[in-house]
Amino acid sequence: MKSGLMAGSAMLLYLLVLCGLLATALGNAGSEFDPYKTLGVTRSASQAEIKKVYKRLAKEWHPDKNKNPEAEDMFIKITKSYEILSSEEKRANFDRYGQTDDTQPYGHGHRGFRHFHDNFYFDESFFNFPFNSKSGRDSADSKYMLHFNQYINEVVPDTFKRPYVIKITSDWCFSCIHIEPVWKEAVQELEPLGVGIGVVDVGYERRLANHLGAHRTPSILGVINGKVTFFHYAVVKEHLIQFVEDLLPQRLVEKVTDRNDRDFLKSWHEVNKPHVLLFDQVPVVPLLYKLTAFAYKDYVQFGYVDQGLSETANLLKQYNINTYAPTMLVFKENTDKPADIIQAKGMKKQIIDEFISNNKFLLAPRLVNQKVFDELCPVKQFHRRRKYCVLLITGEEDAFVLGNKAFLSLASANTNEVLRFTYVYQRQQQPLCAVLLKNRDSTPPQVVILERRNGAGKVLYKPVLGGWNGSEEDKHRLLEELERLQKDPSILNHDAMLPELNNEFASMFLIRWIYTAYDYLSEIIDDLLHNNWREMMPLLSLIFSALFILFGTVVIQAFSDSSEEKQSKPKAKEAAKTENGSPNTTNTSSRPPKKNFVEVTELTDITYTSNLVKLRPGHINVVLVLTDATKNILLSKFAKEVYSFTGSLTLHFSFLNVDKHSEWMATLLEYAQDAMQIDMDEEEGGSRKMDYTGYVLALNGHKKYLCLFKPVYTGEDAEGKSEEDAGSSSSRSRSGSKDEHQHRKSSARSRSTTLQIHHKLDRLGLWMERLMEGTLPRYYIPAWPGLDKITVNK
Repeated sequence: MKSGLMAGSAMLLYLLVLCGLLATALGNAGSEFDPYKTLGVTRSASQAEIKKVYKRLAKEWHPDKNKNPEAEDMFIKITKSYEILSSEEKRANFDRYGQTDDTQPYGHGHRGFRHFHDNFYFDESFFNFPFNSKSGRDSADSKYMLHFNQYINEVVPDTFKRPYVIKITSDWCFSCIHIEPVWKEAVQELEPLGVGIGVVDVGYERRLANHLGAHRTPSILGVINGKVTFFHYAVVKEHLIQFVEDLLPQRLVEKVTDRNDRDFLKSWHEVNKPHVLLFDQVPVVPLLYKLTAFAYKDYVQFGYVDQGLSETANLLKQYNINTYAPTMLVFKENTDKPADIIQAKGMKKQIIDEFISNNKFLLAPRLVNQKVFDELCPVKQFHRRRKYCVLLITGEEDAFVLGNKAFLSLASANTNEVLRFTYVYQRQQQPLCAVLLKNRDSTPPQVVILERRNGAGKVLYKPVLGGWNGSEEDKHRLLEELERLQKDPSILNHDAMLPELNNEFASMFLIRWIYTAYDYLSEIIDDLLHNNWREMMPLLSLIFSALFILFGTVVIQAFSDSSEEKQSKPKAKEAAKTENGSPNTTNTSSRPPKKNFVEVTELTDITYTSNLVKLRPGHINVVLVLTDATKNILLSKFAKEVYSFTGSLTLHFSFLNVDKHSEWMATLLEYAQDAMQIDMDEEEGGSRKMDYTGYVLALNGHKKYLCLFKPVYTGEDAEGKSEEDAGSSSSRSRSGSKDEHQHRKSSARSRSTTLQIHHKLDRLGLWMERLMEGTLPRYYIPAWPGLDKITVNK
């Protein structure tokens, strides 16, 4: 019992000592340098606040200005504090672990309490935490950690040659721990094939995670050609490998059999690339071969031959393929015999890359774009790295075939590594050919020997005299020039600045647009199917807003049209009654026989005050003067002439029946002496009564003035025309009775009168334009005529 008590006391004492050590270590850690306290800012301070405080304190404690003995130490602390807090990584590291030592960045070395007699510390592995720090996680991830600048400057350009698979993780992520074994197994299989691997810790690289669109952990995404695609399936190794295959473009590798092998190999001329055939026994194209095809897609055309198919038996026999090991053949201009061959039991990536790199170009490739030109004819760097291009300027027509074949045969026999034989089509690369052949009376085919001197386009060159027809003499002359060049590079006595080459394989704008639209649609559908709503919300909001505006406008327009139809029907009936009714009818509206109408109100004793006397300032009432006989004709013509001005809110339209209100009209013109004088001048001695039919008055009730429109007949001679019509009709009906002839004659005369009245308002549209411009003469009146002048005469 006593020994047990002593053991318990010893254990308690041990725990107390341990707690004391922890407290001391914590106290020491807490008493360490704190950049927040040094600068006097809070932990939530922004970068702008920190920078502002730093400038003030640095100026205050600068040793050159502050003579305090502690100024120098304080200035160093202030500078170090700002260095830590101005860096997002260092600040996050200090906030998490209290670490400020630049020589031990987070994620490396031991963490814990290190300042107890310089040889005591607690490693967090003591608590067996598999997370909460980079060192606590699998150390294999540390070499794949990505930073924002590294991703932008290195990873994105590299994704145009190989796909990347990136894991998004964070501290205290329990789900990340569960997928770790599968992730490690997939990485071990994918990385040797050439797939790029990356890991992003959200706690340290929040900016990169947001850039990638990763808002939860764990997440796995793929990047190819700069485009991000998320992995949405169960984290299983087979699914991850299939995800990488799905990232790759379609038709990278063509299946080749006995039926299409000739067509595949003979396409070297159109695509300007060597062709590589892989013979293997698996029915599907290996992922390694697909990744190689993607990496060298700009240089080589790839095909795959399944040795297990009966349709490939002739190919195996023709090229004597060993079926027990994968075999690769490369074909160039000669499609009957491979230019190079490789066979290996275990085909590794390094072996394939070396094989393809040594056979990236044809024996005499065509310069189809600037990229090919830069690689085939590199810029001279120093004497031992001289590269000379023997360039044939030729054409595609049949007349150039023999010369092109002779040039190819010369290129096939070339073993000199400093010489590269190439050719261009003049029609495809006219700017380049124009520079090389300028000031010389020469036409293709021509051979030019050149050497690039800088990346800006400067070259030294020399045309081979005599042209090129492919004869033995031409070959001999070219070989002599090349021998001289080896001994004396100064024979290149011409220099020029070459323009950038045209890209002959550039796709049309429409095709590029279709591919881009397809990529966007695929991404949208993928996000919708997998509920990636956070990334989709801005786009969905835009789409629904556009649909709401579109359908809302359509619905409102539909209801507006239906209401207008309902209103127009009774008003049309009312107008018909007015036109066909008795002279005493006082209908307040009349419209032309169209759906779009003009509201015209009759000026009577009822509407007189509101439509004229108390008209609002700035408003004008345009009044048509008519009679019972001319009402229908003039109202229809009036509506058509003023219809284009109905959009103005300051114009009102009325009509005045002069048969009822002739006294008001006469009194009004008496008040306007100038207007009356004009009318009196046109009367014949004043004996004939004035006819006001067709007059139009623009009345400004507030300022008490009017503008006057007088009818101007501009139509043809309606009477003469009517008489001719009547005469012609009578001549056609001489066999008819005299009564019928008289009836037609009276009808023609009536139509003549109608036409004449109709043309009275021919110039009204021009007059309305001048009214709106304010250029019409105004006739001011002292007061509007009284109501007794507008009352109907009994």
